[in-house]
Amino acid sequence: MTAAWLTAFLGRLSLREIPVQEEPAPGLAPAHLLTVRTDDWGRFAHEAKNWECRWVGAWGEDGGDALIVNACFEREGVYLVARTQVAPATPSLPSHTPYFIAANRPERHIRDMLGITFTDHPDTRRWTRHRAWKQSEHPLRRNFPVAGNPPAQTPPNDNYRFLFAHGSGVYEIPVGPVHAGIIEPGHFRFQAVGETVLNLEERLGYVHKGIEKIAEGRDAAALARLAGRVSGDSTVAHAWAACLAMEKAAAIEVPPRALALRAVMSERERVANHLGDIGAICNDVAFSFAFYQYGRLRELWQRVSREAFGHRFMMDRVVPGGVAADLDEQAADAMRRQMASLRQEVGELRIILDDLPSLEDRLDTTGYLSPETARAFGALGYVGRASGAPFDVRKDAPYAPYTRFSIEVPVFKYGDVAARVKVRELEIMESFRLIEKLLEDLPPGPLRADWKPPAAGAEGLGFIEGFRGEILAYVRFGENGKVARYFPRDPSWLTWPTLEKLVRDNIVPDFPVCNKSVNGSYSGHDL
Repeated sequence: MTAAWLTAFLGRLSLREIPVQEEPAPGLAPAHLLTVRTDDWGRFAHEAKNWECRWVGAWGEDGGDALIVNACFEREGVYLVARTQVAPATPSLPSHTPYFIAANRPERHIRDMLGITFTDHPDTRRWTRHRAWKQSEHPLRRNFPVAGNPPAQTPPNDNYRFLFAHGSGVYEIPVGPVHAGIIEPGHFRFQAVGETVLNLEERLGYVHKGIEKIAEGRDAAALARLAGRVSGDSTVAHAWAACLAMEKAAAIEVPPRALALRAVMSERERVANHLGDIGAICNDVAFSFAFYQYGRLRELWQRVSREAFGHRFMMDRVVPGGVAADLDEQAADAMRRQMASLRQEVGELRIILDDLPSLEDRLDTTGYLSPETARAFGALGYVGRASGAPFDVRKDAPYAPYTRFSIEVPVFKYGDVAARVKVRELEIMESFRLIEKLLEDLPPGPLRADWKPPAAGAEGLGFIEGFRGEILAYVRFGENGKVARYFPRDPSWLTWPTLEKLVRDNIVPDFPVCNKSVNGSYSGHDL
């Protein structure tokens, strides 16, 4: 059924003389596929902005005779995929960035990887290339080899022009890309006066892995394994999104038991990461007690995951057509006992955190992200919910087995580090409730459906609510059931830019806790 706003939106496009054609695309459901003329690409985005759509992501593909570009939008749980084509010899498109700031870096990524120029894009600096290949080379073109053409030594990335601030007392602080801890590399360039941050600019892409390129030619099982490594802390969610896209393309129905087990694993992944994040946020303001306690609880939680599913992160347990590990009653009982214990322990820790003036002083009002800014960047997950954005794929565009449950989504509007902690605390409790319900009514039956390779050209789109928020995965198959295109969009693409905004006017020593409260994935961003 088409949403009322979508019917009105399509009518408005017609009145504005922006012809679009809705194409049948069952593999992209729940998204509607609209083909748009190249010249109308920017005008389409402008109208989508006027209709308060959210910009979700964009990806391109070398189709041989043409370069294909897709952009995804969402409103009220209804997704749209706009699609257009450009000639490979003169690839040029109007930019979506003037209307959706969230499109800035993804469009630069498309430009670097496919060579498509966005004519009115406000930033012409490369984003993904980092001088690892020539200016004239574009890795997602068909003629670019998987191994690339690496020089003996990659030139240093020393010519990136960061924004510059000057004036009395203004100084710069370069941080990274190599950090003091074990985190992945990313560069942060501050301008400050005294201890007050005036501006922050990020430079990411240092762990670019070529995920999109090395996905080409894989079979479904190999793609699922690759998807589980886009961002290791979201291995279940990314693998599920990729498998969901492939299953839609192949018109395969996953058994109910497998769907329930996927949800159990996904919620366990959410809890593990939220426990770790809360402890790390407290550690960044020198409250080591909470760091140790939440770290202890996370470790115990992951040990039960290992005992139940054979892997502490549940990696490679989501496979095309279902799951690779079952859950026996003994493991289910262990989960129930652990949740009863953790519900009490986490509750006691919440009381301590709420009653500690020094922690309140460091977290309250720190790293404020206004609802307006969060909405402009399309930030979701705990970052968006702490700033008034309630969207949750499990609730607003539900997929099985979440269609059987009501989902309680915690939402706040005070948008600071404390709010992002509070969202995590409440989401842990909601995940406990969902896991208990899933275990109460775990369906019998097989763990996976037989995989049947789809026809060449079949495509699918998967949306999954990971612990950071909405994950998008697009898959198109080529000949012999091999993957022709895979694109994963981690929530970090939308939340990393918010860090640049929320750290302004804070003191430099509060950057670590602001950063951890966002906890963007370097790996999930640096495809």
